[in-house]
Amino acid sequence: MGLPSKRRTKTSKRDRSSHFALKKTSLVKCPKCSKPALPHTACGFCGTYKGRQVLVIKAKDKTVKQRAQERKETTKAKEAKKAEKKSK
Repeated sequence: MGLPSKRRTKTSKRDRSSHFALKKTSLVKCPKCSKPALPHTACGFCGTYKGRQVLVIKAKDKTVKQRAQERKETTKAKEAKKAEKKSK
């Protein structure tokens, strides 16, 4: 196995790793739905690319607010059932 024959200095280490920084992703606006999307790729929201439908997008999952609302409704229904059982 090869071993380094000389120590890599701080400067040379930093020079070597200067291009390791993360680059800002460029986003473009989808012409159909106006959502941000990566350039030269199909829109993840509506599935179009260059004005054509190329992906079949399934219905989106419910939002966090909708899920929270459903949880509240189910807990209320459970509590109502428990109250009915206690009253019998």
